[in-house]
Amino acid sequence: MKNSNLFSRRQWLQTLGAGGAALAAGPYRRGFGFDPQTSETTGGFNTPDNQAERMAWWHQARFGMFIHFGLYSVLARHEWAMEMEGIPVLEYMKLAKQFDPHPHAARAWARLAKQAGMKYMVMTTKHHEGFCNFNTSLTPYCAPKQAPGRDLVKEYVEAAREEGLRVGFYYSLMDWHHPDGARCATDEAARQRFVAYTHGLIRDIMSNYGQVDVLWYDVDWPLSAQGWESEKMNRMVFKLQPKIIVNNRNGLLGDFSTPEQHIQAAKKGRAWEACMTMNDSWGYQRADDDWKSPKTIVRNLIQCSQGGGNYLLNIGPKGDGSIPEESVKILTATGEWMKKYGSTIYGSDPCQVNRSVYAGFTRKGNTLYMHVYFWPGNYVAIGGLMTKVKSARYLATGEKIDFQQTDFQLKLTGLPVKASDELATVLALECEGEPVQNTLYVRENRPRDGV
Repeated sequence: MKNSNLFSRRQWLQTLGAGGAALAAGPYRRGFGFDPQTSETTGGFNTPDNQAERMAWWHQARFGMFIHFGLYSVLARHEWAMEMEGIPVLEYMKLAKQFDPHPHAARAWARLAKQAGMKYMVMTTKHHEGFCNFNTSLTPYCAPKQAPGRDLVKEYVEAAREEGLRVGFYYSLMDWHHPDGARCATDEAARQRFVAYTHGLIRDIMSNYGQVDVLWYDVDWPLSAQGWESEKMNRMVFKLQPKIIVNNRNGLLGDFSTPEQHIQAAKKGRAWEACMTMNDSWGYQRADDDWKSPKTIVRNLIQCSQGGGNYLLNIGPKGDGSIPEESVKILTATGEWMKKYGSTIYGSDPCQVNRSVYAGFTRKGNTLYMHVYFWPGNYVAIGGLMTKVKSARYLATGEKIDFQQTDFQLKLTGLPVKASDELATVLALECEGEPVQNTLYVRENRPRDGV
């Protein structure tokens, strides 16, 4: 994150270090340095054999909305405020009596997601604070039994489906509220109680809302996959939801990896999704004004698609459920761009071409899409494009573009001085085969005349 005082989940896990060593004692404790991108358990049960079938829609979608919504939204001081500010449990619980979102808030989320060109949504059912946005008999600390008086997850599911969007649930294994949430690391009886409670809550969200498309686990502190009984957990999930996909944050490999606040393609053949915020906070933080521009959002989406991954972009609604005005503006602008160029993102293939100082690339088959986000003037060029280009055109208008190609450079000429699209102008290049780039070839072999 740009602001070093604000922590992502992954940063928190990496930086606690030796100060938490005493809490790490016990047979089920995972080290604080767990990185879900690299430290997954690969043995035992992970996912069913029909993974490709279950993941097909997700690979097509490329773009989704993350929603962090809970008691922290009322406090408006970041979703980690309970821990970062050391707020006592009983004091924090008072927020449950103030949390009363508008009944139609979720409809606005879903409409904005669709308008932005997103294809699926993932909402927090329970965050680290322990409050459940869904109905359950396992705890009174849930939305229907507190100020809202209704099931907020149900409202979200209905809203997403009305807009034709896929439905995902976020669930944090870590729990700052439950009395066994920390002592389960060193007390076996507490572990058994807390694991039963956790499995029970997951069973509730997998059982009561029809088909669920994504289960997005988060922070598995303070237990390992063995301690959480994660294999048993996933078996239950897939029994209840045979078509679901799950991520890698309950200590198992799952269906996809989850780089957070950065874009990092997984190893070849491994599905991945970059989850990122629009400012520096996941939950609503009234003072956080470090907003990303629509151009940055579009660039991130292009980069994710280029690497064969998805982009899960977060909104943090206010306590009443309304969306911050800045988020609406950013996503509205993104949606306008997606109306013109979404075809270059949805269902795109991994693209080996990735080197430019002013453009990003996506690919479908032998068609290379050059997304020029910093328009340099009356020509653009790609160094080291090893595949012969047959034709070039503006994607938006179909107008042909003149070009010359050598072993070292593709140069597109006769372009206007000013870009036609502020966020990124897209040029479509039809190639004879799958486009391949090798800038090292240029460095090593380009003639150095006169030297």
